[in-house]
Parts: sequence; C-alpha cells; structure tokens
Amino acid sequence: MSILVIAEHNNASLHRATLNAVAAATQIGGEVHLLIAGHEASGAVADATKVSGVTKVLYVDAPAYAHALPENLAALVVSLAQAYSHVIAASTAVGKNFMPRVAALLDCAQISEVVGIKAADTFVRPIYAGNALATVRSADPIKVLTVRTTAFDAVSLEGTAPIESVPAAASYERARFVDQELTKSSRPELAAANIVVSGGRGMQNGDNFRLLDALADKLGAAVGASRAAVDAGFVPNDYQVGQTGKIVAPQLYIAVGISGAIQHLAGMKDSKVIVAINKDNEAPIFQVADYGLAADLFDAVPALTEALD
Repeated sequence: MSILVIAEHNNASLHRATLNAVAAATQIGGEVHLLIAGHEASGAVADATKVSGVTKVLYVDAPAYAHALPENLAALVVSLAQAYSHVIAASTAVGKNFMPRVAALLDCAQISEVVGIKAADTFVRPIYAGNALATVRSADPIKVLTVRTTAFDAVSLEGTAPIESVPAAASYERARFVDQELTKSSRPELAAANIVVSGGRGMQNGDNFRLLDALADKLGAAVGASRAAVDAGFVPNDYQVGQTGKIVAPQLYIAVGISGAIQHLAGMKDSKVIVAINKDNEAPIFQVADYGLAADLFDAVPALTEALD
C-alpha cells in the first residue's frame, strides 16, 4: 500500500499544511510519497526530502505548475494516482480547489475534512458544522482525502527521502495564471499562528479593531474575526474564522466580542486554550471557553494590553 501526498508550497519552501497532511498519511500505514509539482522549486524539494515519514519525493518541474492551477495539477495527480491506494492533500484553499477535480476524474468519492484515521478504508470527518462526527468507510479502489490540518500534529523535518523526477502531464490550455494580490503583514499567517486574537460584532466598527491590533502586536498573534464582523465590513474576509472561513487551532485563541455561533465555533473549538471576553455572560462562547471574562471589551482589552507591558 502506497500513499501519495500532494505538497503545498510556493516553490521556495513547503507550507506547514503539508506536514499535517503527511502526519495523516503515516497513520494509514505504508509508503508515503510526497509530490512536489512546481517550477524551479528547488527550495521546496529540499524541504520535502527532510519531511519525516516520507519515503520518496516525486518532483515535476514545468511552468504549468508554477502557480498550482487546479486543472493542471489535477491532471498530473490523476496520471500518477493508479499506482497508489490513497491520494491525500491538506484541506486548504489549494486542496479544496484541485482535489474534487481529482476525485471526479478518477470516478471516486472524495472524503473531505478528515479529522481521524480508523483504518486504511475508514475515516472520521465532521458534519453539521462540526456538531457531529461521521465515521465513513470507502470502497473505492483509490481513496481521495482532504485532511483538516488542525486535527493532525505536524511531522518533524528529520527525514532523508530520495528524489525522483516525474514527467509532466499535458497542460490545460484554456486556463492560465494572470495575476495575484497577496495581503502582506508582519503578523503570523492566520491559519498557522500559535496565538489568534479575534473580534466579532461587539467590536461595533472597523476602527475599533485597532484595539485588537495593539493586543496582537504584544502577543505576536494573528488577528481574526467572526463572519458577522466580516459581513458588516469591519475587516476583510481573509480575517474570517469559522465554518465558511479559516479553520484554526492555535495554542491560544482570544475571542473578543464574539457571541459564539456554531459556525464560528466550528472553526476554532480545537484551540488548545480559549479565552472569551464578552459583556453578555450568557453568550454561547463561554460554554467552550477555558477562561471567560464577562466585561465590556472596550475596558478589558486596553487593560489587558497595558498589563502585558
């Protein structure tokens, strides 16, 4: 039994989500091969050879894979998939884009957001906005999985896997990369941060998020938001944490002015320590919080920030 994990990278280095996906693959058992599809991606390949649990790194170097276009990436994965019992990718924006195409081309059912491995054909995934867990068994000859990165601890970088070059698949000429705009910030990336400070509707407006910015800077934290805050236009949608936003599981999650709707809880309830600040002591967020402060956030957050000095 061999497992193919599709690496997520920027050509220069691996994304941390890949280490979580490999961790899930190692729980299944068997050889784990890691696919690097990119262009001039020697940095990512060097990282890939060090990933613990990986027995071989497959490298495809072609301009068509420079930007992880889903049409090209899916075609490549399908061309390799017949040699594997499982195809795995992290359940990130990239994985969610190309893996359904892989499953459709292989005529297999994709199992999404896997959070547990019971056996080589049996997996656990959340349903109903994370309020229940379903155990599912796949009879497909090739199991196509996306895994929730917060459910698997990242593997270490202590391996010495060999590299094998693989030919590129035919590229899809009707789609091409045009441009991208990246949000630049000195703070950690939200999905990978060890500490997250999130604001909700209780922040009242976007200007008040400066209170959270100051607190986040003291803690070295990322700033997130509930869907209510994003829909109200307080902050951009790349701040959103929740079922329809980013799934996070930091060491510390501070929820400020967030009531705790189930859609938000689905995105952060696996955080190691949850702190809630809300003036409504009946807010649902307090039911999942390890520490709760029933207070006006406009008094509590500045006091907390000052205390950190």
